Amino acid sequence: MTRTPSQAQDSENDALPRQQRTYTIGELAQIFEVTPRTIRFYEQEGLLAPTRQGQKRIYREKDRVRLKLTLRGKRLGFSLAEIREVVMMYDAMPDGNARQLRRLLELLAEKRANLERQLEDIRLMRLEIDDVDQRAREVLRQLEDTP
Repeated sequence: MTRTPSQAQDSENDALPRQQRTYTIGELAQIFEVTPRTIRFYEQEGLLAPTRQGQKRIYREKDRVRLKLTLRGKRLGFSLAEIREVVMMYDAMPDGNARQLRRLLELLAEKRANLERQLEDIRLMRLEIDDVDQRAREVLRQLEDTP
């Protein structure tokens, strides 16, 4: 059985240490279950920086990790600006790890506080809805009892 160039590249890639592995946009899209368009958007936003071979994008392990962190940050409700801040801080500073973690903890605390406020708003809104519901049912009952 003859292997295609793509299959040969995959075998070579699998044998490489993780730091040297490369990915195509299609592979990253499949790994993270996103569209290539999503990946290109994050590249346009400066969160990913693939190398190029003609028109072909070649993503390194660093890009894979950045995409993973970006998608996780989005799931947690972080803005792209917040995600970029943490990722860029890590890349730019030799002591980025500790500083990045402190900033991440600040951002998490802000998110937690926002969620707590939202939960309280929802609780109050639910009480108001329950009150209006109860009053509407009482009025309806009175209307139905009136001949």
